[in-house]
Amino acid sequence: MTSFKRRDWLKSLTIAGAGAFTLSPREILTLIKEDEIRDKEQELIRLSSNENPYSPSPAMKEVIQNFGAELCRYPNQFFSDLESQIAEKEGIDPAHIVITSGSREGLKAVGMMKSIGGKQIVTCLPTYRALIDYADHIGAAIKALPLDADMSFDLAAIEGAIDDQTSMAFICNPNNPTGTLLDAESLREWCIRVSKKTTVFVDEIYYDYIEVEDYPSMKSLTLEGHDVIIARTLSKVYGLAGIRIGYMIASKETAHEIRESLHSGPNILAIRLAQTALADDEFFQFSLKKNQQAKNLIYNTLNAVGLKYIRSHTNFVFFHTGRPISEVHSMYKELGILVGRPFPPFMDWCRISTGSLEEVEKFAVATRRIFG
Repeated sequence: MTSFKRRDWLKSLTIAGAGAFTLSPREILTLIKEDEIRDKEQELIRLSSNENPYSPSPAMKEVIQNFGAELCRYPNQFFSDLESQIAEKEGIDPAHIVITSGSREGLKAVGMMKSIGGKQIVTCLPTYRALIDYADHIGAAIKALPLDADMSFDLAAIEGAIDDQTSMAFICNPNNPTGTLLDAESLREWCIRVSKKTTVFVDEIYYDYIEVEDYPSMKSLTLEGHDVIIARTLSKVYGLAGIRIGYMIASKETAHEIRESLHSGPNILAIRLAQTALADDEFFQFSLKKNQQAKNLIYNTLNAVGLKYIRSHTNFVFFHTGRPISEVHSMYKELGILVGRPFPPFMDWCRISTGSLEEVEKFAVATRRIFG
């Protein structure tokens, strides 16, 4: 592909050093932009962003096709219906619910709340960074610890790093990008202890994919009065990543504070689609079934070529390539597939989203060609 050759050429210019002719920053950005345009034209298979490829469901399509009469209305007056629907699903009072434009908006709002005065947030990396990066940008101190030997959050290390400057402990469970799941009882006990010292934020974005039967959400701790905040989304199993809608669960006081920190909220179409998606159990179960089938195909492919991987509780799989991720990314792209970005320090690992079965079949063919 032309873009691959162009990037190789740019790389060679950098390696050549000061003695070689150089491009201006504007020229380099222009070339990179041209590559991005070509990428779109090539219609690469996107197995890089953990999206649900099967959306919209028939029920969602009907909402989209018939929607229009409410476009002249501000969305705020429609929030309460969706809050009540979510609250019924979760078995909690609607006052504990905060509806957000995707999980990212809520993560950023909490990151802002917990960063005032340069406070400290403790976490492990790699993980989903929206809250962490935003908090860092506005002046919080980020104490980032490594994952443990199982590529899970090191709860003991996080607890040991908390001091009087810590305003939050952040964990993602299941974790992105590793797909690992913490022991439920250990996590619950840890949250109870740590929430007496600082706020605990549990990102449960991938909760619906968990394969352990009756695995508990940490939302029960919020209802019991512990200083715990939960994040959820409708972007994954429900297939609404393009609409941007999610929600948070917190104490009534904290939920009110988060609402006051939000810059905006979802629009009316997002609210109506969320209501439809939450009531569409057939599509929910269909998405879970297809996700499991795609993961099994990925597992079988990786087993066939002898690559190590982590069994995942999400809609992606993290596998060990033994090669630099930049090289692997380029090789898959040459074969028409986009895989996940780098996740330092695991620079010879790759995250692959499940995608549709047809897309994962193409990933399987490409993987056998690259590693077989």
